[in-house]
Amino acid sequence: MTGTLDRVTDFALNLSAQDMPDSAKEAAALMMLDTMGVLIASGPMEAGVIARDTAALLYSSSDAAFSVPMMFDGRLVSMAGAAYAAATQTDNLDGHDGYNPTKGHIGVVVLPALLSLGKHCPDLSGPEALAAVITGYEIAGRAGLSLHASASDYHTSGAWNALGVVAIAARMRGHTPEQFRQALGIAEYHGPRSQMMREIANPTMLHDGSGWGAMVGISSAILAERGFTGAPAITIEDGGVASFWTDLGRFWQVEHQYVKPYPICRWAHAAIDGVRAVMMANDLTYDQIETIHINSFNEAACLYSGMPESTSQAQYSLPFAVAAQAVHGRIGVEQISGAGLSDAVVAEMLPRIHVLEDQRHSVRFPQGRWADVTLKLTDGRVLQSGDINARGGPEAPLSTAEVIAKYTELAAPVVGSDRADRICAAILGWVEPTSKMSDLLPFVIDP
Repeated sequence: MTGTLDRVTDFALNLSAQDMPDSAKEAAALMMLDTMGVLIASGPMEAGVIARDTAALLYSSSDAAFSVPMMFDGRLVSMAGAAYAAATQTDNLDGHDGYNPTKGHIGVVVLPALLSLGKHCPDLSGPEALAAVITGYEIAGRAGLSLHASASDYHTSGAWNALGVVAIAARMRGHTPEQFRQALGIAEYHGPRSQMMREIANPTMLHDGSGWGAMVGISSAILAERGFTGAPAITIEDGGVASFWTDLGRFWQVEHQYVKPYPICRWAHAAIDGVRAVMMANDLTYDQIETIHINSFNEAACLYSGMPESTSQAQYSLPFAVAAQAVHGRIGVEQISGAGLSDAVVAEMLPRIHVLEDQRHSVRFPQGRWADVTLKLTDGRVLQSGDINARGGPEAPLSTAEVIAKYTELAAPVVGSDRADRICAAILGWVEPTSKMSDLLPFVIDP
């Protein structure tokens, strides 16, 4: 074993909740609440329905010890199938957390993995559940940094967040160091290293590959338990990536995730924020705007530019998102689905929005998501936002109250206010020493 692998193994398998800072546990609970809101809101959407139906058709288990009811569904499938369905569902409502340096997402697989595995860990304390969450974030994030540094293509999050799922499973199922090593190697080998910019150019339900990342992670853990072997994970064991792991246990990546104010690709957020800020500061309505000119980074300028025909296209569109924000003053699930996709007022606004790449914003990516906007009004005034970095990240975080409000707005219409409140209390209550992870289960997966 390498020194890096020893460090990762000791962190994943041996570091107790008491050894992790309270700030990390509080951040982990808040990220799980935010992800739960997105998971719940995405349940009725077409992609989620298809994913759950497919899991029920293809991914069941012959052993009750490896089966779990799908969240907010109840049908029994394998743990890997349940994690796949929940992560695919969540991934298709682009409102879940992310980590700027990895250009991707972690919580989208952590919550499905935690609850799919947790059904069979009824005595796990709330703090230890949060320790498993933190382990998933810390391992996945660094695996993402390592893979981006060592691979030439821009791959989806499933390629590396599968290793975070392995870490959660190894911790919760009591793996030996050797089982953990083999599971990491299996997951890295089979992780879906799919082409992110291909999805950006042609938005579909594939999104960020995280459904398969969740399935690969849990499948790899079970394979390793049963003696299957995998090639060493180069994102951990290769000497060239050791620098990405040296701060493990000192710098807590879970505290540096961004929370999305809008269920839209993060690359569009700075432009949305810029238009929102200018309109609020000047008490504007959309019909006072003649044109909107947006400068942003290259990847943002590549987002879908037309009137979307599907929720997938809507979530990967910058001009549509800006038009929806200008017209409605918000972007919720209703703006990116159903009748929102044929909103005549938004469609009329779209040709007035122009997007260009600006190199000064491109060089700031991925550490930041920057843009500036210029609004030309019908009365001749020209208003500018100046440079704006997307809010919701470490530089301009949403408050706890704002995250709870976002969760409630997403969850309550689907499961009702009382149930949404009970789920919120259970997840945030995991920071208490006397709590149990299973406090949540009656509200999400128990029949």
